[in-house]
Amino acid sequence: MNMLAAIESADATALIPAEGVANLSRRGVLGGAASLVLGALLPSIPARAQTAQAVRPGTRVPAFLVIGKDNSFKILSPFVEGGQGINTGMAQTIGEELDVDPARFDVECAPPGPDYAVIGGLRMTGGSFSTRSSYMLMRRLGATAREMLIRTAATRLKVKPDSLTTEDGHVVHPASRRRLAYGELAEEALKLPPAAEVKLRDPATFRWLRKPIPRLDVRAKSTGKAIYAIDQKVDGMLYAAVQHAPHLGTNPTGIANEGALKAMPGVHGVHRLPGAVAVTANSWYRARKAVEAAEVAWSAPPASGFEAIAADYSSAGLLSALKGNTTQAVSAEKEGDVAAAFSTATKVVEAEYDAPYLAHGQLEPPSSIARFNADGSLELWLPNQMPELFQSVAAQTAGLPPDKVILHSPMLGGFFGRHFVYGPGNPFQQAILLAKETGKPVKVLWSREEEFKRDALRPLSFSRFRAAIGADGKPTAIQVRTVGEGPLGRYFGAGANGGVDSSAVEGIVEKPYAIANKAMEYVRFSHPVTIAFWRSVGHSMNDYFYEGFFDEMADAGKQDPFQLRRELLKDKPRHRKLLETVAAISGGWKRGPYDAEGGKRARGVAMASPFGSETATIAEVSLEAGEVKVHNLWIAFDPGSIVNPAIVKSQVESAAALGLSATLFEELVYDGGLRQSHNFDDYPILSRAAMPQVHVEIVESGAPMGGVGEPGLPGVPPAVVNAVAALTGRHIRSLPMSKAKFGS
Repeated sequence: MNMLAAIESADATALIPAEGVANLSRRGVLGGAASLVLGALLPSIPARAQTAQAVRPGTRVPAFLVIGKDNSFKILSPFVEGGQGINTGMAQTIGEELDVDPARFDVECAPPGPDYAVIGGLRMTGGSFSTRSSYMLMRRLGATAREMLIRTAATRLKVKPDSLTTEDGHVVHPASRRRLAYGELAEEALKLPPAAEVKLRDPATFRWLRKPIPRLDVRAKSTGKAIYAIDQKVDGMLYAAVQHAPHLGTNPTGIANEGALKAMPGVHGVHRLPGAVAVTANSWYRARKAVEAAEVAWSAPPASGFEAIAADYSSAGLLSALKGNTTQAVSAEKEGDVAAAFSTATKVVEAEYDAPYLAHGQLEPPSSIARFNADGSLELWLPNQMPELFQSVAAQTAGLPPDKVILHSPMLGGFFGRHFVYGPGNPFQQAILLAKETGKPVKVLWSREEEFKRDALRPLSFSRFRAAIGADGKPTAIQVRTVGEGPLGRYFGAGANGGVDSSAVEGIVEKPYAIANKAMEYVRFSHPVTIAFWRSVGHSMNDYFYEGFFDEMADAGKQDPFQLRRELLKDKPRHRKLLETVAAISGGWKRGPYDAEGGKRARGVAMASPFGSETATIAEVSLEAGEVKVHNLWIAFDPGSIVNPAIVKSQVESAAALGLSATLFEELVYDGGLRQSHNFDDYPILSRAAMPQVHVEIVESGAPMGGVGEPGLPGVPPAVVNAVAALTGRHIRSLPMSKAKFGS
């Protein structure tokens, strides 16, 4: 998602940190562009938090680095660990320049505060921004701390700083063999004014960066010691379970058996909330048993329309509305003379592509703990990807200033864009209201069924394609009309006042192929449902649309789709190298069908350019009992440069698994205003048996560092669809593929 562009268009550039390091007093209040973005989400919040302006985000060493007298090391990270490996990457980056083995670091998510707004003046974990936004900043921070420690040691030892060196957490004077642990120096050193310039380590001498060091959290996760939000407890805590209204936007009007619920074992109280009923009890099992027995009367949903979740709302109805929309579009990308190209075309190709609503389906169901303290502060433990945003929304809910909200950000049990503020899609506001009502700490935990009711969804999406094919069989023009809504438009105002929401068209615009004439158009069509960021955002469906249609263009012109891509990338050496690399690691390009173990197989190829990185993907498929079987995925991945190749590889593999799951199985359907999926039994995801071999080749082009967590996904759906087209002759234009029936 191009969130930085949205931030910069909102004039946040004035808050981007300058070069150098400032050593300023610590503050724990909302700051900078975070409040600017909050202003877009919550207009009642001031556009600037003036108290935070003195802090240059990402520059103050003591805000990030804690060195104990026992020579222990802790990093307070701007980012939330959710399985993507950012804690390990931060330890590698800072440790390399500080000269401390990354394995010695404890890393935890920092509390809210302006120091940590390191993404263009904003703090978040998402959009594959974490490492690329902070890499040089964290290297400078580690080098600055090392220089301060050396300076302090020189004073202690009465020698010149340039006579000293460092060795894994110690300052060393080689001439006298004297050593001082960083822990002996830290308290004094970190009070010094930082140097204006520090020398960074030559990459040729890296010990830990760009090496596959083990992840810091492996032992805790494999031994069950990792603490997630679902595991957390506080003294005197009540547990709460909820029953949400079947129709979003309706509210409880009565509970017929409220007295009987209150008499159930362990029940503390029965509560009405916006859009839900809750039961508090002395265990979550008892709370859930009671709330599921509640006989609730709900207000009626509207009879029809698109302004709310109406009684007649359906996915099929929305898709029909997107297809039938005739609103004047705005230009998302334009080049050449499309009309002229179509007027002289040898052949015209047309197709409509769509992709469904998707749930996040993370392993850990949402939970939150809220506690009002004796000093009037509110303390929260909740999974999130934007601590300052959640802090501010929690403050509004509780009627407190943001600096009276203490927020803890635990490790996430699943990421995927799930943990942003999505209104009714999160339980933390319920926890706050219940803690205020009961006067006790309350932990709200949603059952899997309630999570499926309220999870914010990847938008249902639609694009109509049209291409002109010349006499040589190559495309001379492409025209695309995309109708829908993206999360950047919904939550950050992207495309307001008749503009283009980049999250709705990314993956369709700015493709690298040399097609001379382009007309990409966008129509905003708002969804009544709560939409969300989902892993790789608009790329997750739009690269499928475009790359799937690319093979249709190739077939119409009797061109091999791999060779056609190669030809249209002749002036793009970075992309062409990736295409040739993925062909090489797959044993050489062959489309098929061809004979293989078990019968006929075929291959499909796709390119994608998500989040500053580039990918090329080949999928190999067959049919088994009329269903698609994916045997291999080969992915060539160029993120420019890397920190930890093992983490990069695992991220690409996991993204490929999620992309394949969405391609083959996943779909959340609305009918009669209700979601038709209630748990994983009726929302199937990729099984172990359906998981193919994934082969990843990392190509470091030296381009600016791109994202890693999301880019492996978008190439998978079109590569699979294009392989199926090669095998069967059918181009699948609507996902998931489980809807399609194939002969053997």
